[in-house]
Amino acid sequence: MKKIAFVLFSLLIVFSLTGCYGKSTNSSKPVGTGENEKGQSANPETQTLNLFAANEIPTLKTNGIIDGLSATIMMNIMEGLYRYDPNQKLTPGIAKDHEVSDDGKTYTFHLREDAKWSNGTPVTAHDFVFAWKRALHPDTLSPHAYELDNIVNAIEIQDKNNNLYGKVDALGVKALDDATLEVKLKEAIPYFLDKLTNIVFYPQNEEFIKSQGDKYALEPDSLIYNGPFLLDSWKHEEGWVLKKNPSYWDANKVKLQTINYKVVKDVSAGVNLYDSNAVDFTNLSSEFVDLYRDHQDLQTTMKREIYFIRFNTQNKYLSNPNIRKAIDMGWDKKEAAEKILKNGSLPAYFLIPEGQAVSPDGKDFRNKYGSFHTEGIEKAKEYWLKGLKELGTDKIELEFLSYDDGQRKAVAEYIKNQLEKNLPGLTVKINQQPNKQKLALEAKQEYDMTHSGWRSDLADPIDFLSIHLSDGPYNWQSYKNNEFDKLIKKAQVDFSDLAGRIADLQEAERILIDQDTAISPMYQAGEAYLVKPYVKGIVAHQNSTYSYKWTFIDGK
Repeated sequence: MKKIAFVLFSLLIVFSLTGCYGKSTNSSKPVGTGENEKGQSANPETQTLNLFAANEIPTLKTNGIIDGLSATIMMNIMEGLYRYDPNQKLTPGIAKDHEVSDDGKTYTFHLREDAKWSNGTPVTAHDFVFAWKRALHPDTLSPHAYELDNIVNAIEIQDKNNNLYGKVDALGVKALDDATLEVKLKEAIPYFLDKLTNIVFYPQNEEFIKSQGDKYALEPDSLIYNGPFLLDSWKHEEGWVLKKNPSYWDANKVKLQTINYKVVKDVSAGVNLYDSNAVDFTNLSSEFVDLYRDHQDLQTTMKREIYFIRFNTQNKYLSNPNIRKAIDMGWDKKEAAEKILKNGSLPAYFLIPEGQAVSPDGKDFRNKYGSFHTEGIEKAKEYWLKGLKELGTDKIELEFLSYDDGQRKAVAEYIKNQLEKNLPGLTVKINQQPNKQKLALEAKQEYDMTHSGWRSDLADPIDFLSIHLSDGPYNWQSYKNNEFDKLIKKAQVDFSDLAGRIADLQEAERILIDQDTAISPMYQAGEAYLVKPYVKGIVAHQNSTYSYKWTFIDGK
């Protein structure tokens, strides 16, 4: 075996706050007086960061349905084997180093002796074994269990038709001792270390979780922490407070003492809080992008996040592919991105964005097919009329499930108006729901169409495409295509021909969108926001999460 202190195959690109945006914060100055809501200048001695969130935290269970907000909180209160540093590189977390076998199939991780949970017990290899097996057990199966599929027997444990179903002890992971974790893979994959940054790979303390029972992760005192911060208080639907974790192995590097979150669903209220110096960071919706376009604190970035309309194919109308194609082509995606969002978002006629993956010959993934369904409104009407004739009707009413925040609400209303205008006989009723309730309705498929989306943890197409596998946990539209499944499942495990693998994934995307139109791509998300210039060192990940381990309030 060859000793490796650190192997980098960095597919997830992480940007620091000072480097990822359209402008650098270095030359910015505070708004107004630079005072907080009590009229006092930001004090570096208190090291307090004030933020707001648009929603309540959906979950703090590492095997739950994890959205961007949940992931952000968890990556700051917990830590896995590796994380990303401000220099866009994988850096050791609980693992101080590791070894990998010559065939790339066996990883041996050496854990830090000083890594502790917030209750004082050590973080051990057994905590990782317990967590990963728990994510695969039928009683506690994680929606992200597929992330473990490359580990020996992980797929078989999830397969009800296999004799290993539910037998989590067969998983190819073992604690050789308290400080040594061995992981065996079915095949060598080039981005295994990157996958370990995913929340589902975080450790869990078996004794503590069993002591909490059904209360686990519902309140601050029903959690223990091994990350830079801990959850000090949580007023549901109102806000929460993170405090520096004194038990964290790298606590000396953590400068922030407190992170205050307020739940503020209305963007205008968030902007007012920013202007009154009550919060240090605020997202901007389209109307505020125009208002603050020349503001010295304005920052913009593109995210590895695609929004799309899911079609519930169990709906009698949406089971018709011509109706789905008509809806996909029946509205102006470019106008929605540029005139409704106005935050740098790009119109999407695809699922895999440009720059997500490159073939061995150096060509971008998008070079082969470019965009799908760009023929325009007249072609959409042709599909629509053909679909209506096949269904034997001249009127269709559909519910459009969407978010309840202002910006995405505006997008949903724009799509509704466009579709009703361009597709005669169509009525769209918008059902706005808070994120947590929306996710629950999607999972139960209690919708007709839904304003959905996905953020990728890897710079590889498989992350976006695998969620549409017919037997996958996120196939929330009852989509099934045998050829699509075959291509994706091969690409998940076979890296012997990288050029062929890219070609297979390109074909899978064509089947999903161009042929079957199981989804209607909407836009690749951009983001515009204001950041106080005295806030330094936030690490903003392209998958819509943020790390605060290196953040501090600068008194200069």
